Amino acid sequence: MKAQDLIGLWNQKRAQIIQAQVAPALVLIGIFVLAAIGAFENASDGAKYLTIGVAAATGILAIISQYAAVREAEALLTDLKSATEQSALTKKIADSRGLLSLSAIAIVGLGLGIFALVVWAVLG
Repeated sequence: MKAQDLIGLWNQKRAQIIQAQVAPALVLIGIFVLAAIGAFENASDGAKYLTIGVAAATGILAIISQYAAVREAEALLTDLKSATEQSALTKKIADSRGLLSLSAIAIVGLGLGIFALVVWAVLG
């Protein structure tokens, strides 16, 4: 495969990671607003657990999608290193595996941290 085609795939993988963050961000915004106005203080236990469950499900699905895109992008970087017609951009992208691995770690770590904060915000 040509380097230019691989760069196009690289950009698709980056877009997938970003797009996978949209739905959880909207859910977190909703939870944040409800917590900020004190809506969970008088909410039933069922409503609180449902909120935590929805946040968990949304977050887990997003993490799986993002992690899959990172793994596919890592394979793409291997292909990019051996591609024909390499430019400076191609070489720079091919050398970004470390940052990609750091992204995978951050996705999981931040996901767990944010979930802990959601539980704290909802249950008090």
